[in-house]
Amino acid sequence: MSSSPSSRPSRSSRRPLLISAGVALAAVTLGVVSWQATAPADKPARSVSASAPQADPAAELKALARREAGDKLALGRADAPVVLIEYSDFKCGYCGKFARDTEPELVKKYVQDGTLRIEWRNFPIFGADSETAAKAAWAAGQQDRFEQFHAAAYAEGAKEKGFGEARLAELAEQAGVPDLERFKKDMAGEEAAAALRKDQDEGYRIGVSSTPSFLVNGQPIAGAQPLAAFTAAIAKAKAAAAAQR
Repeated sequence: MSSSPSSRPSRSSRRPLLISAGVALAAVTLGVVSWQATAPADKPARSVSASAPQADPAAELKALARREAGDKLALGRADAPVVLIEYSDFKCGYCGKFARDTEPELVKKYVQDGTLRIEWRNFPIFGADSETAAKAAWAAGQQDRFEQFHAAAYAEGAKEKGFGEARLAELAEQAGVPDLERFKKDMAGEEAAAALRKDQDEGYRIGVSSTPSFLVNGQPIAGAQPLAAFTAAIAKAKAAAAAQR
């Protein structure tokens, strides 16, 4: 699978992609497809360093779940047994497909009954518009409208209209953001930029180079896989969590 349109990740020239041997091994042993599944076509895959430190990759990846009660970019109980972390880009077509076709089913089936928590990570890789849209989503979240902005920005045909300033304000209005002036100020502020860097740094550190990419209690899933792939991963993670109690 490849995303469209293609462009080189905007931060790749400043931050090397760090993939530990342990993380790569985890992806292989779990039988998932490569993180490269939806990488921009002109971005070559990075090799794994033979000298990378060995660790427990599953534990390291599982520990990325923030479980912060006040997280504006999360949905579901902080103590849910399963956490799905999603690294996504608003210009990514497959991210939109997942948001429209699969995510609502996961919310209905697992978030509402307390099994699943979804934590979104803004991971823009398709240029300046991607980064601006990510900051806009964060700003909407400061007024408790991230989920609604997320749905509006991933609606069918939304990305084709672009993510210019006027368009982002329109999406915020669609999402029910109450204070549009605050939204614009927050979007342009340093706090939004810092939050974006935090998400990007996390993704690059574990080897994410394509969108959408997911972790289900530390198990990597790359690309907009069918609903069954997520339900199977969630069931497995829930059973493992129950066995550890």
